[in-house]
Amino acid sequence: QVQLVESGGGLVQAGGSLRLSCAASGIIVNLKARGWYRQAPGKQRELVARITPPGNTNYADSVKGRFTISRDNAKNTVYLQMNSLKPEDTGVYYCNAERFLHPTSWGQGTQVTVSS
Repeated sequence: QVQLVESGGGLVQAGGSLRLSCAASGIIVNLKARGWYRQAPGKQRELVARITPPGNTNYADSVKGRFTISRDNAKNTVYLQMNSLKPEDTGVYYCNAERFLHPTSWGQGTQVTVSS
């Protein structure tokens, strides 16, 4: 099993930036993709960004042009650079790791709060 540890959340004002990090406990065997999801109060969890080992990425329409997902394979870490933050970006952000023929691993979540 792989453990994911997230960091970088916090309180920022609208228009500000945050960089989230998610470090895995080790190399993730049979990795399919790594992604960031978020859940706002009273709403369902939604995909924010996702990246596959070849480097293919996809983003929620609401964050395109503002957020960037990246990875450092040597550190087993995935990042989410969030710029031009809006109050509607507020929520708990979760990192995951999808694996072929294995259950998806999830981090504990990190709170991001964007004030007006």
